[in-house]
Amino acid sequence: MAGTKTTHVFNCTPEELYYIITDYENYSDFLQEIKSCTVLKEEGTRKLVEYKVSVVKNFTYRLWMDEDWENKTIVWELESGDLFKQSKGSWTLTAEGDKTKATYEVEAKMKMFVPSSVTKMLVNVNLPGMMKAYEKRLTEVSYE
Repeated sequence: MAGTKTTHVFNCTPEELYYIITDYENYSDFLQEIKSCTVLKEEGTRKLVEYKVSVVKNFTYRLWMDEDWENKTIVWELESGDLFKQSKGSWTLTAEGDKTKATYEVEAKMKMFVPSSVTKMLVNVNLPGMMKAYEKRLTEVSYE
């Protein structure tokens, strides 16, 4: 399974970033590749979220998102999808003074054969743009 891990420091509180990360249904407003995102089911701290994505081609997948507000973590695992055989990952947010250190990890395995070097490149290629999109979103959203 190909994976990646990145850490980024955001100019906000962990609570502010956590709010944006868990606001799934508004992802299409600021993440270019997300065409729609819908919470299908909630079970305690877990949410089943369906993502409709366009990266080279259109595909859909569903992730179980397990949210831990107290520890500012979100952990996910694939429920089903067109492209992925397996996918799991997490966000971990920690305060660093008046900023937030965000660690993002993801591992994915495609349904069809794709060399791991290509899968890793696909997983990594969107990370810088994704982090910039979250930074921009922080300037657009009110937390009141």
